[in-house]
Amino acid sequence: MKNLAIIGGGSWGTALAIVLAPRFSRVTLWVYESDLAVRMAATRVNDVYLADCPIPANVEITSDLERALDGAEIVLGVMPSHLARGLYERMLPYLLEGKVFVSATKGLENHSLLRITEVIREVAATSRVAVISGPSFAREVACLEPTAVVAASHERGLAEAVQAAFSGPTFRVYTSSDPIGVEIGGSIKNVVAICAGVLHGMGLGHNAMAALITRGLAEITRLAVAMGGKAQTLAGLAGLGDLVLTCTGDLSRNRAVGIELARGRKLDEIVASMKMVAEGIKTTDVVVDLAKRYSVEMPIAAQMHQMLHAGSSPQEAIRRLMERSLKGE
Repeated sequence: MKNLAIIGGGSWGTALAIVLAPRFSRVTLWVYESDLAVRMAATRVNDVYLADCPIPANVEITSDLERALDGAEIVLGVMPSHLARGLYERMLPYLLEGKVFVSATKGLENHSLLRITEVIREVAATSRVAVISGPSFAREVACLEPTAVVAASHERGLAEAVQAAFSGPTFRVYTSSDPIGVEIGGSIKNVVAICAGVLHGMGLGHNAMAALITRGLAEITRLAVAMGGKAQTLAGLAGLGDLVLTCTGDLSRNRAVGIELARGRKLDEIVASMKMVAEGIKTTDVVVDLAKRYSVEMPIAAQMHQMLHAGSSPQEAIRRLMERSLKGE
């Protein structure tokens, strides 16, 4: 596979274009904002999200969706979750038989509670779908720092094809047969990361953070298994790896939301001040609904929902978590 279309020109989409450019003869990067696409094509940098990371010459930048998809053998979706269905529907007229879809969106669809690979299958009526996820800050990927992720598909050969196509000197791809676990891990870790930011913003120490990460992973694993995923997947890159990164790294936008909440800022004000989407905010609603659907106890997610959408204070949320009925681990 020689031609790659990347749909979404934010920080993650731009970083993937940079790191994957040497692996393909032609890469097209679709950018929603036409003015940004023109600037990027002229200056070879994304001045909004990754201003100091040059974009290779074989990456064609466009805001024309038909042009972006022309001749593409792999379509790599890197759009926010709430825009995914609409964009895949817009792609339909330009999609040819045999295209492979790879989702790099770390989120879930709010109204349907579907994973993004499920959304793709509904829209495009295809089973040639994989997901890629793992601990991967966009800036570090774009700076060609060593990064390891996982590509998952129910079709083993497809996961291996994505692995072979995407792997390079600084971007190592492992395979998995568990897209459910990979997508749930990559999505719900953002909810826990907001809570991690709250702890950091409150000035709490390593004990609290270690407890949050450990118990957060337990919640994510319970839900993933209830949905048909594998527990071992959540012990890997798309689970524990991504969770640790997003809860502790200064580049985490979801963690940044939690820090601002702890400082007393309102959610609407925080969101309005951000250039990039913090997926964990919307995912919190989905997680609460999924927990009810699958009868899975997820107290951290429940308290984050209360904090984000019901006005609970960080102090009250922590008190409720610490004073829950006692039980075995």
